Amino acid sequence: MVLRRVSVAGRRVLHMEASPAPRTASLSPSRAADFMQCPLLYRFRVIDRLPEEPSPAATRGTVVHAVLERVFDAPAGQRTARRARAMVVQEWERLLARRPELAALFADEPAEPSAGAAAPADGADASAAAPEGGPVAGVGAGPEAAARLARWLTDAEELVERWFTLEDPTRLEPAEREMWVETKLDSGLRLRGVIDRVDIAPTGEVRIVDYKTGKAPRPEYAGDALFQMTFYALVVWRLKGVLPRRLQLVYLGSGDVRHYDPVEEDLRAVERKLLALWEAIREATETGDWRPRRTKLCGWCSYRSICPEFGGTPPPYPLLVQDTLPLVDAGAPAAPGAGRPSADASADGGRQAPDGA
Repeated sequence: MVLRRVSVAGRRVLHMEASPAPRTASLSPSRAADFMQCPLLYRFRVIDRLPEEPSPAATRGTVVHAVLERVFDAPAGQRTARRARAMVVQEWERLLARRPELAALFADEPAEPSAGAAAPADGADASAAAPEGGPVAGVGAGPEAAARLARWLTDAEELVERWFTLEDPTRLEPAEREMWVETKLDSGLRLRGVIDRVDIAPTGEVRIVDYKTGKAPRPEYAGDALFQMTFYALVVWRLKGVLPRRLQLVYLGSGDVRHYDPVEEDLRAVERKLLALWEAIREATETGDWRPRRTKLCGWCSYRSICPEFGGTPPPYPLLVQDTLPLVDAGAPAAPGAGRPSADASADGGRQAPDGA
């Protein structure tokens, strides 16, 4: 490991660089999307592994996903909106116990944002009383912080409650929840990710379901979400030999449900796209040529301060000579079943399973 100081958003942070030891070539939907959005963003996240601070939107997504996973632990008759809404605070406290630094998201005097800025979250700005001695206990938070946390919890509760208007959990028995999947293509490239829910009909037909805490995109921007879903469908197809019958996106922010029924050629096409994408990543890794791509999403990027498009200077490229590619999705869980890696690891504005994750 090599230590060096890097300036991100005006702050100096000590960054550990991984030595260029070979790792398995792999891609998740989030990291593939990063490279397609901006190769330099991919470099910062996967090669440099620069730190990113959590955001309220990403953290809320983690909590909501946890509730929608655990709601199926109860018998069908007990899967009610009221019960699920009450689980929001419980899941927040679970998360806070594992990651106490998240309390700073609602502190009275939050630190200046550095490398964790995320897109603003959708949701109503409702108010509620924070549970006394509850999720911010021990942080020394004042009334303003408690009010911010209460609004944030209420937003999360409303997303959970809206889900009950879109699906009926009393009639669902998922085959898998938060399912870690990984497969190796003939080329050697590994594809991996976490699927929110897999339903299997009595007839054997497979449905892949993904929850989004934001709003459904306009048709011209729907390609990214469809790419993620066909990515998962490809992995399941390669693993199980079964072509998923339906891909379902549940947008909790706007109350929309979108479906797509893939055919075999769709999955072969996404496989070809991923192989071409990996060749582009390979070339960039070997040459060090990670060009930024300016888009409307730059306003929400964590790394504007070190991006050449905005007058910044990236840190020195850590990989000088490469016989093999030391690339692996940093958001991958340590082992199958490990669940979602972190509150800020996902492309959904709510998480990156790690996936973003």
